Amino acid sequence: MDPFQYRALRGAPELAADGVALVAVAEAVGTPTYVYSSAALEARYRAFAAALAPSRARICYAIKANDNLAVIRSFGKLGAGADVVSEGELRAALKAGIAPEHIVFSGVGKTAREMAAALDADIGQFNVESAPELEALAVVAGTKGLRAKIALRINPDVDAGTHEKIATGRKQDKFGVAYDEAPALFRRAAELRSLDVVGVAMHIGSQLTRLDPFEAAFERAAQLVERLRAEGHAVSRLDLGGGLGIRYRDETPPALDAYGALIERLVRRLNIEITVEPGRYLVAPAGLLLTRVIYVKRNGEKNFAIVDAAMNDLIRPTLYGAYHRVVPVREAPADAPRETVDVVGPVCESGDVLALGRDLPRLAAGDLVAILDAGAYGANMASAYNGRPPAPEVLLKDGRFAVIRPRLSLEALLARDVLPDWLA
Repeated sequence: MDPFQYRALRGAPELAADGVALVAVAEAVGTPTYVYSSAALEARYRAFAAALAPSRARICYAIKANDNLAVIRSFGKLGAGADVVSEGELRAALKAGIAPEHIVFSGVGKTAREMAAALDADIGQFNVESAPELEALAVVAGTKGLRAKIALRINPDVDAGTHEKIATGRKQDKFGVAYDEAPALFRRAAELRSLDVVGVAMHIGSQLTRLDPFEAAFERAAQLVERLRAEGHAVSRLDLGGGLGIRYRDETPPALDAYGALIERLVRRLNIEITVEPGRYLVAPAGLLLTRVIYVKRNGEKNFAIVDAAMNDLIRPTLYGAYHRVVPVREAPADAPRETVDVVGPVCESGDVLALGRDLPRLAAGDLVAILDAGAYGANMASAYNGRPPAPEVLLKDGRFAVIRPRLSLEALLARDVLPDWLA
């Protein structure tokens, strides 16, 4: 069930969550604004953890989905670790209270500085993605007199059937070590005294809506573990990545219990520690982008609802052609007139589209609308394009709300730039 429902908290039914009407948030904080439901974040994490309980898998929240400290801490308090892909995300995880030993550092381009920071923090695992990275990490760890715990990320050459730009497990993708090259690289890693080779890792993409790509990739990873063990390597961990999809429109993602059962079969077979790295699944449905109609423009052929959110706030529709449901914040009467509209932003780009061809109650200037399922890859991909400060973020909890990332003032936005002395 959607966490945001129409409730008569202040008279007529209005969209609300956690006992808070979104109209009240708009009045206090302004628009556009990201809004997250604590109840939804917690419920989705608990459901995910329950489904994986038989395998005793460690859940490391993928911070790339939403890097707000309050969101990270919300999951950390429930027992989550963190999957990070930069020093910035590493520092966010630590600041939010994630235990270093429960942090996994992924990504294809870790720099020596990032490796050093992660070693100094004593993180639980590096997911190494290439031979050059392996050698570089060995040098950095050796210089510090430390041993880096590593898992070798393989590329299983499995097509996840997801969007081209978020597929990560095919041979042509930039991620991971080629499957057939993994045993040799594992042997090389075992020779390097500054590395502690603990496991195998993989990740095949995001927004997967079928189990069969997971099963194919997990089977290839399991076979590799068995081969490495036969060669004498003590492989104690298997990191299965993330990627479980959600319903944005008419998708039918796998049931959590079926996903959990698939992983549990691996554990029984291999007797191995499992790590998973969910992101979108935990946060996307728990958040929305609250925006207000500036103008309604009707030209005889098309109707446009021009709102104060834009592609700089939510780039997914422009970047991926992504679909997000759009609903009015105040519930319209059943007999209200309707029309087909494009919901667009004010950015000076024809690609600044949030939703195309939507059947909505007839909108007017000043109306509030909500763009749903925007808790993942929304605020953290925002920019200040067209001189627009990104939308602030708000967290709801038990009838209260707090601004967890304020809106930048225009003065603060301009203060990021420094004029050189010859232009002063």
